Amino acid sequence: MNAIKPLSVTAETVTLARTDYEALLDELEEARDLARIRQIDADLAAGRTETIPFEMAVALCDGANRVRTWRKNRGMTARDLAKQIGIAPGYLSEIETGKKAGSLQVLTRLAAVLRVDLDDLVCDVQSE
Repeated sequence: MNAIKPLSVTAETVTLARTDYEALLDELEEARDLARIRQIDADLAAGRTETIPFEMAVALCDGANRVRTWRKNRGMTARDLAKQIGIAPGYLSEIETGKKAGSLQVLTRLAAVLRVDLDDLVCDVQSE
């Protein structure tokens, strides 16, 4: 960045040209973005966050069943997942096909076993 030349300076204020002011804002935004990238890299390296495959992100955005998608991502069979959370495989199948929403207790157990937040399993319902 070029040297900033104040238009005027008092004990309490500095007046800048608009172009200098906007350049400072751009640099501040870039510095914040870089700091966020460094934090994400540190979180990934420390295992505090997780990435998901691009195809999984697309599937979730396209409306794929969240429980089934996370289960497959974790390499689990439906039978194994149902057993781990203490429900019948048929009930899990109904959740995965959208025939049943699943109780809060079951969804909470699913989230724990799948190692995701409950929010990752529950779709936002939008009013019409």
